[in-house]
Amino acid sequence: MFEGTINLSDELLMESYLRAIELGLADEFIMILAVEIDRRRITKMFDIYVQEEFQCKLTS
Repeated sequence: MFEGTINLSDELLMESYLRAIELGLADEFIMILAVEIDRRRITKMFDIYVQEEFQCKLTS
């Protein structure tokens, strides 16, 4: 999974955001997760995380 200076809570938040989008959950819920990602200032790490997740899916 993600390697670097990210804690488990941040990783779970990012995973929840992606899953919420995949499952088509309420826009309000997705927005709450997005705001929390921004609040924690992990947006740059999130971009890296998404790239790594995409890469893992391509190789599996």
